[in-house]
Amino acid sequence: MAILWVNLIVVYVASFFSRYLGKPVTIGSEPLLIKPNKWLAAIVMATFVVIAGLRNNIGDTFFYMYAYKLNDFTWEQIMAEKDIGFGVLQMILKSFTANPQLLIFLTALVTNVLIVYVFYKYSKLFELSIYVYITSGLYIVSMNGVRQFLASALVFAATKYLFAGSWQKYFLVVAFASTFHESALILIPIYFIVRRKAWAASTFVLLFMAVILILGYNILSDALFSAIADTHYSEYKNFQEGGANVIRVAVSAVPLVFAYLGRHKLRALFPQSDYIVNMSLLNFVIMAIATQNWIFARFTIYFGLYNVILMSWVISLFVRREQKLIYYLILAFYFVYFYYENVVTLHIYYTSDYLRF
Repeated sequence: MAILWVNLIVVYVASFFSRYLGKPVTIGSEPLLIKPNKWLAAIVMATFVVIAGLRNNIGDTFFYMYAYKLNDFTWEQIMAEKDIGFGVLQMILKSFTANPQLLIFLTALVTNVLIVYVFYKYSKLFELSIYVYITSGLYIVSMNGVRQFLASALVFAATKYLFAGSWQKYFLVVAFASTFHESALILIPIYFIVRRKAWAASTFVLLFMAVILILGYNILSDALFSAIADTHYSEYKNFQEGGANVIRVAVSAVPLVFAYLGRHKLRALFPQSDYIVNMSLLNFVIMAIATQNWIFARFTIYFGLYNVILMSWVISLFVRREQKLIYYLILAFYFVYFYYENVVTLHIYYTSDYLRF
């Protein structure tokens, strides 16, 4: 775990000075945003990639490495699988080396570079997004659900198409991402749900649906697992790991509460915030449903990253004299949550054949 603490310190300091040494982006005579220093942002990317890319444990990393060494990745085998893109990627990599570390490093590279780039582009406080990305647990999750987080990062990189309403380009990215994890296809109908004004009637319909789904979990789960019975996700039916921690649900709700209270100011500061808020709301709804069965939390991989962006704008919703206090409170509470979730609850430890502390 020591190297993960070092990672948190290094990337926070680098991202803080990246913003501090950044340049204002202006329209006319009014400064709107600070564009972080790209070289310091690159240090953040590199640190994330090196630490995630050189690991040999955490979550299902071991199984990905084992499968890479075991399989030959012939075209016949690849075509028999659902996620063809990931099979092709492994086939190409194995033509160069049988060392599975290359697969782990490359997926960490693509995933983290894309995610940090979107934070760099759309976050109000770049270092706060980086900090929350780690302390909310998403960075560690990226080392667990490797394929799904890779697919999520690819779609996350298409956020500009979501903002612009360019559904053709967005759907092409989603289709490509689905070759690495087919669950990415859920983002096609989601596109039409989130591209609307936040906190409208549809928002409260979503919340109502969440309550109904939670209360009717047994019916929902039977229908879902019947639908995936013939896929390689059918084994999830046998998972008996209980529901998601209610503390995680509460944490996912925090930026939404502030976004609602300051909704008018947020919309004025960040016109595309409606789409971010709607994505974050879906993240909360799914987390609430996941209290009934942990496996539903896997879908938050596609929405949790928008929660991180939203949190970076929360500070701006307070009056200036309160902003510094709120900033420090966010750092403190997320630090406590990170410690509780990964040290006390999950007992996360990090091992590597290359990095030793």
